[in-house]
Amino acid sequence: MNRFPKRPVAVRTVSAAGALSILLCAPGAVFAQAHPNPATPDSLRQIQTMEPRIGPPGTEVSLYTENIPLQARVVVGLGAIGTGFEELGTGDQGEFGEIGAAVHVPETATWDRAVVFIIFNGNFAPTGLSDPFHVTDEDGRIQRTGTIAGQENGCVTFEDRDGYFYTLAGDLGDATTGDHLIVEGAASRSVACPHADTIEVDRMEETEPVERPEPFR
Repeated sequence: MNRFPKRPVAVRTVSAAGALSILLCAPGAVFAQAHPNPATPDSLRQIQTMEPRIGPPGTEVSLYTENIPLQARVVVGLGAIGTGFEELGTGDQGEFGEIGAAVHVPETATWDRAVVFIIFNGNFAPTGLSDPFHVTDEDGRIQRTGTIAGQENGCVTFEDRDGYFYTLAGDLGDATTGDHLIVEGAASRSVACPHADTIEVDRMEETEPVERPEPFR
């Protein structure tokens, strides 16, 4: 269920041309110079509500959180680990510190990596981060590159190149722990394996190991 403050934040949608010109992971980037301390996922406040969590480009996503430090200006962006973040809109916090926003996943978002919504203050210091959002193709599928990490209680665990974990369902053939794979299929929440999102694999191929991106900065 979507939740919004009594006075919802007005969010301005911008085109891809309005993307932030800051690579959050690049040494010497403008953001790194202004804010030398890395902003890792562990150091940021978790955005409390995000609905939906899966959808194609163009999907409207509602964000709501009450745990972000008070700040005069709020900027909402979207991106993947180790990339720049595209600015989706701006607004103000409510008088009780609440932030509510409705933003659209841009058409430039691709199905092969999870993305996250991030909240910046007026100085573009990151203060909040969402759970991963899974951008799908036109058939509702996602693609992930990573490694089978193990199996527990019948759940095959897969770690993608960004460090996100999934469980794999379907016909996995003779794939085993340590195999490096590209997998494709529909993403869902599994009752049998509730600790991670599940990929219902309908296509799979072996690949070379992929280097993991640097943390957020």
